[in-house]
Amino acid sequence: MDPVKNPFSPGAGSPPPELVGRDPILEQARILLGRVKQRKSEKSILLTGLRGVGKTVLLNQIERLAKNEGYHTISIEAYEDKPLGPLAAPHLRSLLFELNRIASTGDKVRRALRGLRSFLGVLRVTYNDITIGLDVDPEQGLADSGDLEVDLPDLFTVVAEAAEEKKSAVAVLIDEIQYFNQKELGALIMAMHKVQQRQLPLVLLGAGLPILPGLAGESKSYAERLFSFPEVGTLSQEESAKALRDPAQAAGASFEDKALEEVFHLTKGYPYFLQEWGYWSWNLAPTNSITLQVVKEAATKVITMLDENFFRVRFDRLTASEKHFLRAMAELGSGPYRINEVAQILGKKTVTGLGPLRSTLIKKGMIYSSAHGSIAFTVPMFNEFMIRVIPEFK
Repeated sequence: MDPVKNPFSPGAGSPPPELVGRDPILEQARILLGRVKQRKSEKSILLTGLRGVGKTVLLNQIERLAKNEGYHTISIEAYEDKPLGPLAAPHLRSLLFELNRIASTGDKVRRALRGLRSFLGVLRVTYNDITIGLDVDPEQGLADSGDLEVDLPDLFTVVAEAAEEKKSAVAVLIDEIQYFNQKELGALIMAMHKVQQRQLPLVLLGAGLPILPGLAGESKSYAERLFSFPEVGTLSQEESAKALRDPAQAAGASFEDKALEEVFHLTKGYPYFLQEWGYWSWNLAPTNSITLQVVKEAATKVITMLDENFFRVRFDRLTASEKHFLRAMAELGSGPYRINEVAQILGKKTVTGLGPLRSTLIKKGMIYSSAHGSIAFTVPMFNEFMIRVIPEFK
């Protein structure tokens, strides 16, 4: 079939042709946005899930919902070794300029700009790479203490007050939120606490790995009362079939039932893998009927592509000892894994010495604590990749 007409779109954050199985989360977001816009309290949302389940896609869809509701949005992607302050400041600057263009009386946008100028002054002292210009005088005593847990709540408050004055609302969207350190995550939580206490029109919508609820709880014990943590998981067999069948039919092709069953067996319902199998099955199909045989032929191509890209980019960031640890996990099957069982595979009599290695792998986003004493991969099917890339475990 014509590759140009291929409806499937594997890629990081690429919207699928058919967003299925996510209606409950989208409805929860719709209610949150509607209530906050009417100055009613509602928990902000932090999506959690493994790599490849579509958290970024959902976050982007929620941003579209917010814009349709009249929200001003800022979208941030966190990553390792980039502090929250310098990451957020340019987005807040652009947001306040947007609000300033809305015609109405009042000076709260100017006050928010002065607060941001104070915040930037502190950042310039702390970080050498801050070059954001703002042609206003700072406001002494506003967001200028140098303590992020004091300054960010003040800054979010004046931004929300500025939006309220302009009869608008703000949605702050942050992807990969687990990369913030405990102080930064605590500052975000405190900022939302202050905003919610005053019922100001600002919401936080984030996404992160399954460790996120635990990190938030460790940072501030009241986080569970401020946020909802909906889990973005795999799709059911019926949902997986719909995600493949409907786009194919719209483009003039069809999947045989046995082919759909095989794709679900191979992908286990992970949305990213479904897109890969759909994409390559389409390209390899000699006719507009995608058969079981085509899906099996596509498997070799898909696994090669995943190994060279999706899995390899994470594998190459690991040290030799980290690879050895993860290979020991893979030796035990698909997981989750008891840490003492991993220690036994590694020939360790106790788990004590594995603590630093485990912590580093959690920080790198490779594993997470699925329960007390247990760990699991954050990347679906990474255990199978580890066995393919390191066939002999020693």
